[in-house]
Amino acid sequence: MTQFTHQLRVRTGGQGLYEITRAIQEWVGRQSIRTGLVTAFIQHTSASLVIQENADPDVVRDLKDFFGRLAPEHGTSYRHTTEGPDDMPAHIRAALTQSQVSIPVVNAGLALGMWQGIYVFEHRSRDHIRRVFLHLLGE
Repeated sequence: MTQFTHQLRVRTGGQGLYEITRAIQEWVGRQSIRTGLVTAFIQHTSASLVIQENADPDVVRDLKDFFGRLAPEHGTSYRHTTEGPDDMPAHIRAALTQSQVSIPVVNAGLALGMWQGIYVFEHRSRDHIRRVFLHLLGE
């Protein structure tokens, strides 16, 4: 078994989903692994990772809107408000999604479904640079 690691830096422009499939695929393709598993892990508690449809842009817009209704900014019951009105809702949204995703690698490519993409789901209102660590294991 061989292992590789890499860090992606993803610039976000506020709340929404930012596709990183191509960046992960390009990195995997440059390694010597033909069969294995790649894991992506985001080092943040107010952003997350999701695998979602990448064909219809309404899907990611509807997801953003849904999570906005589920954990609204300016909620009156939040205790944690030190970093602004979007911070606690961002933590709630991140808790309901994932901090890591794993994807099989087959023939040096990601074994995603036809309409699947990997996204950083930014839950904060302002711009951020998010760090996503990749770990590739295989042969």
